[in-house]
Amino acid sequence: MINPRFTCKYRYAGKEFILTGNASEHLDADIAVTDDKIKITLKPKDYIELLGADIEFDHTFNEEDKFFANGYQSWSTSREYKKSDEHEEINRLITGVRAEKLASISGDAWFCDTTKHKGVFRSHCYTYIKNNENYFFIGSLSEKQGYTVIHADMNLGKISISKDIEGVTTDRNYELFDIVILRGSESEVFDKYFELMGVKKPKINHLSGYTSWYNYFQKINEKIILRDLDAMDAVSDYANIFQIDDGYETFVGDWLDPNPSKFPNGMKYIADRIHEKGYMAGIWIAPFNVQIKSRTYKEHPDWIIRDKKGRPVLGCVGWGGAYTLDIYNPEARAYIKNCFNVILNDWGFDMVKLDFLYSQCQIPRNNKSRGTIMCEAMEFLRECCGDKLILGCGVPLGPAFGYVDACRISCDVDLSFPPKFYNKMSLSNEMISAQNAINNSVFRRQLNGRVFINDPDVFFLRYKNLKFNMDQKILLGFINHICGDVLFVSDNMREYKAADFEAVKKFYSKSDFKIIDANYIDNDKKLILKLLDKDNNIRMLWFNIFSGFGNQSHISGLTAKR
Repeated sequence: MINPRFTCKYRYAGKEFILTGNASEHLDADIAVTDDKIKITLKPKDYIELLGADIEFDHTFNEEDKFFANGYQSWSTSREYKKSDEHEEINRLITGVRAEKLASISGDAWFCDTTKHKGVFRSHCYTYIKNNENYFFIGSLSEKQGYTVIHADMNLGKISISKDIEGVTTDRNYELFDIVILRGSESEVFDKYFELMGVKKPKINHLSGYTSWYNYFQKINEKIILRDLDAMDAVSDYANIFQIDDGYETFVGDWLDPNPSKFPNGMKYIADRIHEKGYMAGIWIAPFNVQIKSRTYKEHPDWIIRDKKGRPVLGCVGWGGAYTLDIYNPEARAYIKNCFNVILNDWGFDMVKLDFLYSQCQIPRNNKSRGTIMCEAMEFLRECCGDKLILGCGVPLGPAFGYVDACRISCDVDLSFPPKFYNKMSLSNEMISAQNAINNSVFRRQLNGRVFINDPDVFFLRYKNLKFNMDQKILLGFINHICGDVLFVSDNMREYKAADFEAVKKFYSKSDFKIIDANYIDNDKKLILKLLDKDNNIRMLWFNIFSGFGNQSHISGLTAKR
């Protein structure tokens, strides 16, 4: 039986107070605890400002236990840790207010303590403690009142669950925690979690095809897109979607202004050509962001999220910097909605990849917590898109549950498999990295097909503009194949050799494998995966995550020699 200790910090009449238990002078709490659920509702007696809330209980950690730390958003490092590990954090050498802010702009340092200690970890929205095949699972059923962060101190034998409620003032009942505690196998706890959440299984089960980003980045044009579209004819029976990524617009935020020199016939023309090939047409958009250079920002600076001093809040550092449209501004909201109407209905795109969504909730405002803002943002995006497909990216996962059809579950993969200097320096938990992409895909595999289909980001088979050897290409392709159901390349397939076509067909296909266990060894240099094949045979896949060397060629049924 869980015996939680509850505390809530709040401010009343300018003074700070702490509620311990279920009653105080200004605030009561309705605390309902069973062996598998903790539900707490605050009942203010007058207007109070909420500052933070925590549930803490004792937990006996065994030496072989592993704690799963789910990162803040799509790109954030997510993995299992043992007691002797340290949570991966931003490099301690990054100092100075501006440097720290830029390093953490897409992460959780805005509202979480990121101090590193061995055996001390945190997880967003849900977690599990694994002992062999036994899972002790803790999950929030709703992030609508604020982000839920689950902390473990494996040294002291403590688990605490905190709620990020900064920015909320209320005199009404506030449903603070709705936590489930589950025990069982991996399949049992994850199936039950999403059943209790009331989330339906995704309406699609597999996407395979092309996205333009990782070969050309913003340097795309109509000629390149149509050439690469034609080049997919050889695998047309295995692909069902072709996606245009960033670079078609004049500036980020000016979504309805395709660059006329790059796309002279406009985007409807491109969508029509994709449909003629028999594929769904996808397009990338960062719906909340406006580049500082954009016409939208210059004409409507009042649409932007600003801090308490009236300064625009930087939403991301890309494109020379971009601000964020405030979804609570009626005109900004109407602008976003019209962009989707044109893209989906006039241009005719079937799927939108929505990126940098975390930027909407960096600061609490309008008497709402970050989690509330993010949940309302996802509700708004689904309203804008109707029944068209949404691929979420750069989004906190809890608020995305039930609103996206597919979702990135890894950081961006790099064009170099060997880690670059910025990977080694740990500049952020969201930094692009082949290693972290593989890691996240493995340790978030349980989400695939349950709440959305996983997008583990792209794999590569091309030979130009890439620093991967063939073993590394096969490894990344196979990991994506077994951990996700959004399988994209960014290659011009005219450059493929015969064996590459066989490989892409293999990886585009629905996987026959299931990972039933994953463990790091050799100081986290080697990852060992225990696989179950379609005939229920156990297969072992091991590889060095930094070199890509291992036995993946044998497991995939593909030779690494070309």
